[in-house]
Amino acid sequence: MEKINVNIKLTLVIKYIAMAVIIGIIVGIVDTIFGRGLLAISDFRTANYKYLIPFLPIAGLFIVWMYSYFSKVSLKGMTLVFEAGQNKRDSIPMALVPLVMIGTWITHLFGGSAGREGVAVQIGATLSHYMGRKLKTPDNSRIMLITGMAAGFGGLFQTPLAATFFAMEVIVAGYMDYQALLPAITAAFVASFTSHSLGLEKFAVELNETINMSDAKTVIIIIILGLAFGIVGRIFSYLLQLLKKIMAEKIVNPYLRIGLVSIPLAIILLLLWQGRYSGLGTNLISNAFGNGEIFQVDWFLKLLLTILTLSIGFQGGEVTPLFSIGASLGIILGSFLGISPMLCAALGYAAVFGSATNTLMAPIMLGIEVFGGNNMLVFVVVCSLAYVVNGNRSIYGVQENIDKIISR
Repeated sequence: MEKINVNIKLTLVIKYIAMAVIIGIIVGIVDTIFGRGLLAISDFRTANYKYLIPFLPIAGLFIVWMYSYFSKVSLKGMTLVFEAGQNKRDSIPMALVPLVMIGTWITHLFGGSAGREGVAVQIGATLSHYMGRKLKTPDNSRIMLITGMAAGFGGLFQTPLAATFFAMEVIVAGYMDYQALLPAITAAFVASFTSHSLGLEKFAVELNETINMSDAKTVIIIIILGLAFGIVGRIFSYLLQLLKKIMAEKIVNPYLRIGLVSIPLAIILLLLWQGRYSGLGTNLISNAFGNGEIFQVDWFLKLLLTILTLSIGFQGGEVTPLFSIGASLGIILGSFLGISPMLCAALGYAAVFGSATNTLMAPIMLGIEVFGGNNMLVFVVVCSLAYVVNGNRSIYGVQENIDKIISR
């Protein structure tokens, strides 16, 4: 009997790995189409911002109409993924995949300040969850969902370790389903390899600077950085959830909400340094790590405009803007505290993301995969402090906490 059980488990593991490879290839291809399309759109908008940003309100109206006409429930976006992962939903509509891709392309074409990871994670989760249901795998609603999320994140950013832990951590804060580890990491690596092979470039910076943690003054500075990045991530999470709630309550009609509020949003985006805060925020990241100009208000304005863009119904994600907010803030704090601004930018890049998403291992792995392992201990300390300061707040309003689940 014991031998039979072992064989059954081994067969199931092989099945999960095989499905993870298939999911990784498919999601990697879709991520490449989405990612390269988004980069081309961003370049076109940057060159023609004067003619495109003024049409942001019309673009917003079209996005709302598109979702309302084809799949209104898909407007819930990441919430659908979380509900499926928490066994509150049996399926995620396949219409979500084309809708979120097109909606995000439109948002970026006309200058909205938004990210892209939400799209990749939704694509991966939807496709893997669908496959799991069709093949009737045990616990597919959990393991297959995590596998797809890891593939989506890994294929887009080509950081498979960060992608794996992000997918495992984010659904329920403080809990990781290790049953999903092997298929998730397999899918993340396969998706990353696939997208890279198809020409989607990975963002990486070689940091030569290191920090000596044996110096008391340096340790104090590191603690200050961890607390600062954690507070900023917490502020972003809190304000995003608050403004989404206020907008939904005060302007119930989604057409009115996105149509009216995007008028002043478009004016602000157009007037502030030629669309500097439109799109992903990769321009700020490039400036931070390429000795470009970073203004003291960059991180704050990018934070506010991203929150406003997403709270009224535009599509995208939060993570890449969080990267740009953290990197911009890191440059400012590094210059002020007398420590390498570029290294501080790298720490902010990872730690603000970790704080805002209420994850710990994912930002640490992200820091190592993007910036190398020379400062691994510093990333661990700063990201841990940011995680503690966060206080269990998250950009994902439906994220559950393991402590609350246990106390029920």
